[in-house]
Amino acid sequence: MTEQTSVIIRNFELKDLDNVIDINRQCLPENYPEGFFRTIFSECPKGFALAEVNGIIVGYTMGRIESGLSLFSIFHRAKKGHTVSIAVLPEYRRSKIATKLINASSEAMREYGADELFLEVRMSNIAAVKLYESLEYKIVKELRHYYRDMEGAYLMAQKVKKSE
Repeated sequence: MTEQTSVIIRNFELKDLDNVIDINRQCLPENYPEGFFRTIFSECPKGFALAEVNGIIVGYTMGRIESGLSLFSIFHRAKKGHTVSIAVLPEYRRSKIATKLINASSEAMREYGADELFLEVRMSNIAAVKLYESLEYKIVKELRHYYRDMEGAYLMAQKVKKSE
């Protein structure tokens, strides 16, 4: 991708579903059924964002709001924004697209009232771990045998900075 190429981050629409499923299948070992994408979108439409370059969808992120125990405060409940999946086509990586997608999703989660943001990432995905750390996510837990292939994951999270 060249420096002059502009990346557009926009909200997902159902007409984009086939492209998103294709990206999911190309980029991730965790392949979700069509109904899963539809459910996430219906629960949290603003949390589902796409990246386009020259009119081509090259990445996506999808998130939802969950309630549960805080990842930071013992015995406190929290409204949490969960980044369920993020993927960028290989030829478009290392161009800040994932950062833009995470930022868009994080902003949507703030709008939905999230107190915390979290995601799971493969322990072997060092580049992604470093990206999330650069965005102020912290490793809060190791999840052993998290994925179907038995690889572990890091649970990474951050507290939401409230607007002033």
